[in-house]
Amino acid sequence: MTAATGLPDVYDPRRYATGLPHDAFRELRDHHPVARQEEYEVLGWPAGPGFWAVTRHADVVRVLKDSTAYSSHLGATQIRDPDAADLPFIRRMMLNQDPPDHGRLRRLVSRAFTPGRIERFEATARARARDLLRGARETGPTVDLVTAVTDDYALLNLTDVLGVPASDRGLLLRWTERVIAYQDPDEPPVLDERGRPVNPRSPAMLAEMFAYAQELAAYKRRRPGDDVMTSLAASPLADAELEMFFFLLTVAGNDTVRSAAPGSLLALAEHPGQRRRLAAGEVAVDSAVDELLRWHPPVLSFRRTAARDTELAGRPIAAGDKVVVFHASANYDERAFADPHRLDLGRSPNPHVSFGDGPHVCLGAHFARLQLRVLHEEVRQALPDFELAGPPRRLVSNFINGVKSLPVRLPPSGPRP
Repeated sequence: MTAATGLPDVYDPRRYATGLPHDAFRELRDHHPVARQEEYEVLGWPAGPGFWAVTRHADVVRVLKDSTAYSSHLGATQIRDPDAADLPFIRRMMLNQDPPDHGRLRRLVSRAFTPGRIERFEATARARARDLLRGARETGPTVDLVTAVTDDYALLNLTDVLGVPASDRGLLLRWTERVIAYQDPDEPPVLDERGRPVNPRSPAMLAEMFAYAQELAAYKRRRPGDDVMTSLAASPLADAELEMFFFLLTVAGNDTVRSAAPGSLLALAEHPGQRRRLAAGEVAVDSAVDELLRWHPPVLSFRRTAARDTELAGRPIAAGDKVVVFHASANYDERAFADPHRLDLGRSPNPHVSFGDGPHVCLGAHFARLQLRVLHEEVRQALPDFELAGPPRRLVSNFINGVKSLPVRLPPSGPRP
């Protein structure tokens, strides 16, 4: 697909429903590393002013690290501009703040993600992975690993670490779907009185989630547990800050693993030689997880706004311009990775940007890596051999690299968890 500018179009969410547009990214990296993209009306969402697409690894890292020139606060972090009336509300979220405010909030919430708490969680995640994989084997010989394993694995792990009661877990899934899948035709948008789609991050769409967050925090103050919401409820966070943290942890905490897990299993199904290396113990699971994250980054892109006139890769950027970094392109940049289109589970070094970089590097990266490591350790035992039974179904999104369905064929016999 080519935009009216004559450059490859990497904006259209529908492009990503068939996989990463590697040819388009390569052309942009080689010839137009900071490229103007049209922001036309698509899937019922209104047109915008356009943005600069940043596709080389070094430039992506530069933008992510330089919050003085490239702000998360000015226009928030989604490609689409929020309604002007909603922007002050959206800016409350840590993700949409710049230092020093961002650092204050990050330090507060990072205390809840203590290494000890996360490590104690490992046994629970392992037992869950074994149970889900056992169920998948019993379903075989053909099974959808998304519905049978990875969706529940990601959601239930998150609700455990947050301290959400089992009876309320469906709420978190519904809220996550509403926010993450808003561009996908399978998740019809909520329309306002004039028939226009409502931003899923607007105050009206988040009111139910925020009310629940306050109820859960009040419950945790009365009956504290060894969980993140207990820590947040006892912290000096203001009510509005706590609500935004609950939103961020619910959506980002669920969908990072929910996207990365099936994406990594898809990569192994498509590369049986690498899967055999992992199953035989020829490569460390930790290095395999990082390479699979590079190969299938859960987040495709993030937006910044130029805080002042500047220059990037020789291209003048005006104050107020939208600057969108494409993790999915940076992870395949030949300038940073040798033979990037070869899956190498032992790749080292591996400076992928799937968890971002700079002050906004993913707060839950350690938690996500732990879950993925445990899952692949258990897959290595339970499913040493599997193959695709049909094409995967991917999310229609230019933000999340989601896999909605992953049908695989299992061998008739083999080790079980």
